[in-house]
Amino acid sequence: MKINRVVSYALLCALGLLGSCEEKKAPQQAFAFPPSAVSVITTVAEPLPITNDLPGRIAPTRISEVRPRVSGIVIQRVFQQGSMVKEGDVLYRIDPEPFKVQVASAEATLARARASQLQARQQADRQREMKKSNVTSAQAVEDAVANLAIADADVAAAEAGLSSAKLNLQYADVTAPISGRIGRAQITEGALVSGNGTENLATIQQLDPVYADFTQPAADLIRLRKALESGGVMSPKGDAPVRLMLDDGSIYEHPGKLLFSEATVDATTGQVTLRGQFPNPEGDLLPGMYVRVLIEQGVEKNAIAVPQQAVQRDSAGKAQVYVVAADNTAQIRPVVVARAVDDRWVISEGLKPGEKVVVEGFQKIGPGAKVVPSEWKADKAGKTAAEKTADAK
Repeated sequence: MKINRVVSYALLCALGLLGSCEEKKAPQQAFAFPPSAVSVITTVAEPLPITNDLPGRIAPTRISEVRPRVSGIVIQRVFQQGSMVKEGDVLYRIDPEPFKVQVASAEATLARARASQLQARQQADRQREMKKSNVTSAQAVEDAVANLAIADADVAAAEAGLSSAKLNLQYADVTAPISGRIGRAQITEGALVSGNGTENLATIQQLDPVYADFTQPAADLIRLRKALESGGVMSPKGDAPVRLMLDDGSIYEHPGKLLFSEATVDATTGQVTLRGQFPNPEGDLLPGMYVRVLIEQGVEKNAIAVPQQAVQRDSAGKAQVYVVAADNTAQIRPVVVARAVDDRWVISEGLKPGEKVVVEGFQKIGPGAKVVPSEWKADKAGKTAAEKTADAK
């Protein structure tokens, strides 16, 4: 019985040794991942606009403070606060009775002056006739002519006094000097106003169109001017296109135009002030509103741009892209991002025309990895074929 056990143990050991020998003889097979499929774009040099995003504020094109031209008691406020008014609309009424009395007095003074004028004219005519018959002296004729001249002057003064009285009566109705939106009333009925005072009854602002005053560093303007002179940048055709971006990030629907830029630089900030004009038919733009002004100041002739999703950031925050080499290996490439044009980044350094930049699939590759590149295409909605397949699922 012990002999059988010994034999069985010997057989098991022999089989174990034989198995280990066969394992050593079997070749080891290493597992290799197939190359990853990636979508790429081929860089090309193309003319792209140089659009700057600058901070600005909305200002009215015209602003007027409503002031009285005559003194008196305000008896009525006619306008609705915050409403639109037109030039010439009556805003306040000052008590007109004192001015009506002045008009009546001026009319009476004019009538008396005209009566004296008539009398002096008749006297002068009579003296001239008498002089022809040598009945009166030359001195009497001269005195009559002088009296007529004085009477004419009195009539002219009386007519001016009447015009002034009528003008004061007209000014008793305080009217809007410009068309626009009027603010709150600064006084109420019963207030005493003075034609020589400084009180402001209300303020009117013209808000269609409006101005957008914005600033740009003087260094940027100098750099752009040098680029224009060197030929690397072209001037935009016609007027420089100007758009507005509102606080919520939306683009204001009405484009504007650049009016001018200041000829001086602010000594405290180093900024140059520019002004654009924008239509405001819906009244969405209000004075003092903060906006971002998008202004096209040139066209870069040979710019290179890639989709924004192709640009990655390293741990230090520096921009980089994957470039597919000639042997279909992915290489990491640091780049310098200059600006955005629509949904693309303009690359100022790091890329040249004809290179293949990975747009999709870089999440599953690393530097030096083998890839299978295919041309990246986006549909009209901005989605790739892979994204549309994912949406369908």
